[in-house]
Amino acid sequence: MSKDKIENAAEAVKSNFIHQEIDKDLAENKNNGAVLTRFPPEPNGYLHIGHAKSICLNFSLAQKYKGGCNLRFDDTNPVKEDVEYVESIQEDVKWLGFNWEGNVKYASDYFDQLYDWAVKLIKKGKAYVDDQSAEEIASQKGTPTEPGQESPYRNRSVEENLDLFERMKNGEFAAGAKVLRAKIDMASPNMHLRDPFMYRIIHQSHHRTGDKWCIYPIYDFAHGQEDFVEGITHSICTLEFKVHRPLYDWFLDQIIDGDEEMEKRVRPRQIEFARLNLNYTVMSKRKLLELVQKNIVAGWDDPRMPTVSGLRRRGYTPESIRNFADKVGVTNRDSISDVALLESCVREDLNKKVARVNAVVNPLKLIITNYPEGQVEMVNMINNPEDESMGSRELPFSREVYIEREDFMEDAPKKFFRLGPGKEVRLKGAYAVTCTDFKKNEATGEIEEIYCTYDPETKSGATTVTRKIKGILHWVSVEHAVDAEVRMYDRLYNHEDPAGQKDADHLDFINPESLKIVNAKVEPSLNEANPLDKFQFQRVGYFCVDKDSTSGKLIFNRTVALKDSWAKKK
Repeated sequence: MSKDKIENAAEAVKSNFIHQEIDKDLAENKNNGAVLTRFPPEPNGYLHIGHAKSICLNFSLAQKYKGGCNLRFDDTNPVKEDVEYVESIQEDVKWLGFNWEGNVKYASDYFDQLYDWAVKLIKKGKAYVDDQSAEEIASQKGTPTEPGQESPYRNRSVEENLDLFERMKNGEFAAGAKVLRAKIDMASPNMHLRDPFMYRIIHQSHHRTGDKWCIYPIYDFAHGQEDFVEGITHSICTLEFKVHRPLYDWFLDQIIDGDEEMEKRVRPRQIEFARLNLNYTVMSKRKLLELVQKNIVAGWDDPRMPTVSGLRRRGYTPESIRNFADKVGVTNRDSISDVALLESCVREDLNKKVARVNAVVNPLKLIITNYPEGQVEMVNMINNPEDESMGSRELPFSREVYIEREDFMEDAPKKFFRLGPGKEVRLKGAYAVTCTDFKKNEATGEIEEIYCTYDPETKSGATTVTRKIKGILHWVSVEHAVDAEVRMYDRLYNHEDPAGQKDADHLDFINPESLKIVNAKVEPSLNEANPLDKFQFQRVGYFCVDKDSTSGKLIFNRTVALKDSWAKKK
């Protein structure tokens, strides 16, 4: 197959229904061939892996079609928003490898324009001020098969509505005392068209506009108009907004109608895709905030959280998350993805790029009785067999070393190819040793020390070695070992669908073993590691230096085990 055909085949595999829709628009020369998307997060929490998928989609569309993607904060509810969230979201987008078009944008940039357009709708008789409470209005909405009741304030005059709306803006009314509603159709089969809210009163200082406003637009009214102002061509939303699309278009129709200049501008088109759902995970910001507020996790960037900052701290790479988003794909049907796929993506990525190091997470001392006391020799260790360019390093070897406690069994079965009485293993990169004896703690019965002899003719790399030794163990020299705190993170929930159980709360399914802290012994080279450096601990898993780690206290977070241990539990 030719190179061109291979590239075309690869492109066909990656293509999805959104590409097809955009291709159709371009073929019809809509928007003069331009493609401008946007990622519009609410600054009311940290981004999670579901947002990462949306980021990858929106920015990759911009890249594919040589267009742009705006980063716009939907800051229309000052009660829940914070500058901390704004800053963290920008950091996450950059870390994932994307750059937005121009400056960061905000819904609050358009508050004056949105207010003017709301006034325009009032003047057209398409909006009115309602004095009822939110509860009263909800009770009048009806059902999908029964029409709703019209508000007793629905037929106020244009003059009265203009006066009341301006007084709402001026702060004359209490929060919840009045709302501005669109006047559409209380009998519409689409519940979102039954006179939806446009503005509500909130007496709360805004992180950007201060106390200028005490009325704030509802998202359904704001985001389509924001898209229009920015010249967004394709507004990519998650599937739950499909039923909102007629309202999105209705608002655009009303503000554009009768204005020749606006009719010439790019009109955004909303396209919906299925959001990311992961098993063993919650994707609700409210539930994630609950985990933080109840101290079930240590903040938004706790490595057990599905937040981008949590995954970053745990040792995930932007490449692994982007690869995961590609593998999950883009569909228009809801489904649940397996978190094991996400874990396999980070394994695949780290396997290619990180050094293998010796670290013993459950140390047991092994003494080589016939090795000269006080002698230290350097043995050569390959950094990564997957990438020869990463070279090798020298590791000190001595008479006493630590091995993993699980690598020794007093009564070892026949197919146990590790260490036991009379058994021979190779200490990786060094020598073959044979167990001759061991010592137990008299009080607990726990094995404290293992005694072995070594064969000096079996040093790794020696051409005289002829016998094959199946068991190969990693180790750390006792004399040169560095103490480290190792946080063995696992999945936060022990139920596949923790948020979907009718008779239980998601907190009922917290995995009690989601974090185990062990005191490990690691090779001396790791004393020079920096926060967020990543390694494979030989035969244990992939680990990342925690952001709070120092040269005086090394802290490692387990990113992922070498294999999926949960597959056996299902």
